[in-house]
Amino acid sequence: MGQVWTAYDSRLDRRVAVKLLRPDAMAPATAADEMRRRFVRECRVTAQVSHPGLVTVHDAGSEDSDLYLVMQYVEGADLADHLSEHDPYPWRWAVGVAAQLCAVLAAVHAVPIVHRDLKPRNVMVKPDGTVTVLDLGIASAIDTDTTRLTHTGSPIGSPAYMAPEQAMGGAVGPYTDLYALGALLHELLSGNVPFTGSTALGVLHRHLYEPPLPLRRLRPEVPEPLEALVLRLLAKDPQDRPDGAQAVYEALAPLLPPRGGAPGPMDPTRPFARPHAPWPDRASATAAVIPPPPPIAPPTAPPTARLDVAGAVEEVKRLLAEGSIARAVDLLGSILPAAAAEHGEHSPVVSILRKQYASTLMDDGQYRRALPELRRLADDRAGQAGPGDPATLQFRYDAAFCLEQLGETAAALTEYRALLPYHESTTLAPGADLSRAFDIRHRIGNLLLAMGDHSAAHQQLQNLLYDTERAYGPYHPLATELRRALDRQRQMRGF
Repeated sequence: MGQVWTAYDSRLDRRVAVKLLRPDAMAPATAADEMRRRFVRECRVTAQVSHPGLVTVHDAGSEDSDLYLVMQYVEGADLADHLSEHDPYPWRWAVGVAAQLCAVLAAVHAVPIVHRDLKPRNVMVKPDGTVTVLDLGIASAIDTDTTRLTHTGSPIGSPAYMAPEQAMGGAVGPYTDLYALGALLHELLSGNVPFTGSTALGVLHRHLYEPPLPLRRLRPEVPEPLEALVLRLLAKDPQDRPDGAQAVYEALAPLLPPRGGAPGPMDPTRPFARPHAPWPDRASATAAVIPPPPPIAPPTAPPTARLDVAGAVEEVKRLLAEGSIARAVDLLGSILPAAAAEHGEHSPVVSILRKQYASTLMDDGQYRRALPELRRLADDRAGQAGPGDPATLQFRYDAAFCLEQLGETAAALTEYRALLPYHESTTLAPGADLSRAFDIRHRIGNLLLAMGDHSAAHQQLQNLLYDTERAYGPYHPLATELRRALDRQRQMRGF
């Protein structure tokens, strides 16, 4: 899929890491351009997350046929090597690693971003004991919204850490990363991943249908609460897993080492035992006391001026044309309240601004902020033109998509099911566009997979395949994708 190089930033004279990806090697030629677009978008979204447990991204883009990502150079060892050098891994160290990963995942899932490929090779343990997560957004960038597959027919991710819903090609969410965290924690505590096999398909089949072996049978000194937490993380049904990374952290907190200890080098419990403590050989004998700066007087408020909505809209268009989405979001967010105060909450001017704001938030991956704007737009439009109006349906579809991206699987499924009758009724006319109805049915199937209802999902996708072949022929991309997904499901059931 790519290579990682050590490189040097010639302007700032610092060592960096450069990851090169080859779209042509990971997807059909027809999808390579789409992958490049998604790669840049995912890098922009992940750049919104600021957390000490995430590697800093300095730059991203494309050069000829390569995609490149310029990152902070992280000293230390990846978690797989750290585990092999400290076997058996102290269970408190495993708790220290998992707690730090929970802190990272909580920040990431709040955006929302799903890592999709959390594994020891994507985690670095630095000399001070802190953990850094790598490759955030990469798996999402090389995936697509519709297929969730590479052209090889394999799901995105690593089979040893892959959640059942991800293995089946269903919708993914924060619960998917929690399953991978459970597999990673199982490996740290037992020395092996929960499921192994001679083929990737065999491993995925075991993830789907076999229960993991309780850790205390392999290592009796593991505390019972820790064993129970790992089993919950590895639940087949996402709804049986913990509510989120924050809940997992709270369950781990009582097992963390006491404060004030003196852990050794490369000890991942050190950030908890001695938070922010300097290394003895690096600590300065004396600390310079720097007086605080004088207080800064607050700026004088400018005189009230009439809001220039037209000028602001033109500025937003210019920013979007040059790719400055974050600045466009900030500008729209700042003028919306003033426009509502001046023109009225339900005025055409505010409606136009709100539509642009919601659309730009979605382009920027800020689904949590976009959702209430879309719901308000849908309600307002439904009151004016009715629930079956195309604009109303589009706002509701976008809101359902936001719910799906936020990992609100049940809520997204309910919304898509409520929308489907409106779109199916329009497909009866000759020459009607079937794409939206088929897309919703496809998403319903993937969400059913994510909820563990494999039988209903299989029936949903099988019926969709029949209708797709009848409408578009057997060689349409959606038909090809559905056959591949159904074949994979049949293989894993009958393996």
